[in-house]
Amino acid sequence: MPSLKGILFNQFASEGLNLLVEELQTSYKPKKGRRFHHNNITYEIGRPAIKDKSMEFEISSKIPQDELASKKEMGKYFEEIQKIIEMGDSKPASIEMENILWDSKKDSEKEREYVKLLYSYSFEDLYDNKEIEKRYQSISQGGSKEKLPEVPGVYTVQGKLALVMVRETIHELGMKNIQSFIEANQKVRAKLKK
Repeated sequence: MPSLKGILFNQFASEGLNLLVEELQTSYKPKKGRRFHHNNITYEIGRPAIKDKSMEFEISSKIPQDELASKKEMGKYFEEIQKIIEMGDSKPASIEMENILWDSKKDSEKEREYVKLLYSYSFEDLYDNKEIEKRYQSISQGGSKEKLPEVPGVYTVQGKLALVMVRETIHELGMKNIQSFIEANQKVRAKLKK
């Protein structure tokens, strides 16, 4: 069972990713749930989950099967995406190609291939004690108009700031990762069309 810290971190990480989903659905074509569509590819941002003392979340994109002639080409597409993502700044904990059989109307099955990236960040990477102290000083001296959330069980300004930073950090990391993913898809598609 997660600790109170884990539960609160998960709540604020969820808020950060939910905000990210809303922004991406506004910027691109919205789809059902936590998905959006850009340049003929559907992306999805998963919900965060606690694993040990880390926060994990997945992002995935559909492989553009209509542009690829065979399973072999889809495999090549995945390998190219994997190479680009692994060379990036923020490396996922795992990269997988996933096959999903989807029955949307109970009378037809659609087989889809996805690239699934799992990101994992230790709790300590989600906030910065020096930044918390800096923001605390600014608030306590009246120089900041920062609104802190009311959180049951969290009574200190520093504790609330840590949770706000978890939300901000997960949002920033999610945005950086999804932008890298979109760029990787664009590069691979351009390369394969040559």
